[in-house]
Amino acid sequence: MKYKWQVIILPAIIFLSFPVGTQSNANARCVTDQLGRSVALPDNPQRVVSLAPSITEIIYELGREHRLAGVTRFSDFPPEAAKLPKVGSFVQLDLERIVALKPDLCIATKDGNPRAVVERLESLQVPVYVVNPRDLDSVMETVIEIGVLLNAGKKAKSLVQKMRSRIQRVELLVAKVSNRPRVFYQVGIFPIVSAGSDTFIHELILLAGGKNLAQGSTGYPRFSREQVLTLSPEVFIITSMARGEVFERVKKEWSRWTAIPAVRNQRIFLVDSSLFDRPTPRLLDGLELLVRLIHPELFEEKQ
Repeated sequence: MKYKWQVIILPAIIFLSFPVGTQSNANARCVTDQLGRSVALPDNPQRVVSLAPSITEIIYELGREHRLAGVTRFSDFPPEAAKLPKVGSFVQLDLERIVALKPDLCIATKDGNPRAVVERLESLQVPVYVVNPRDLDSVMETVIEIGVLLNAGKKAKSLVQKMRSRIQRVELLVAKVSNRPRVFYQVGIFPIVSAGSDTFIHELILLAGGKNLAQGSTGYPRFSREQVLTLSPEVFIITSMARGEVFERVKKEWSRWTAIPAVRNQRIFLVDSSLFDRPTPRLLDGLELLVRLIHPELFEEKQ
């Protein structure tokens, strides 16, 4: 998923009352983040502010959640993360709240965090390390790098090793199939939006043995109902946080179009969006789920 830096205008007089700098540079180390920026930060950061839900998840996976001083609004996994102090959403960060938490490290993502906020934090001598995961490989690199930042390198390596093993198991399993069903992946309920080639979703569909009907240079293309009918998907997946009546209503609307193979064969599914749009180890949960939805025959018991 790609987003351009979003620029916000901040009042020139904001935060003049805050002391510049939140940590001593006596024990600082210099590292290079995923944008090639040189960042000076403490050897052992103790007050970390996560500027995206995905970063929060990774920190929990590494067992360093006790160092989290603040997280963004939609940091809801694991559930305990929702209890931590909030610093706005990852696209609309509250700079005053971040600074008030006195972090000795902020971890940001190029994918949505406003560049102006990152620059303002740095002007206040708050170290900001920016990650930029684009695919499964760079997600694993991000896990390793955050592990190094938080002195959890051993845990990070073990976590990545397990991720690679899960990917290999899927690849071996999918190698047994000879067909690649046509998959239409609908993002949200309305409008009809899908995921192009430069997304995690596309990579997961391919690894799971499917053909992404929305592949192409547009990140998240929109479709009319007529276009979806023409594409004739064999597997129809709707990703949403909404469940229950909302999904049943959408499923009922699509079920009228029996010309779609996925409708005729009752292969319309709802999946949790957080398994597919957050660059975390949980993408592997999403991958394994997709394999079961796209190739259920691989899991049928032999008579």
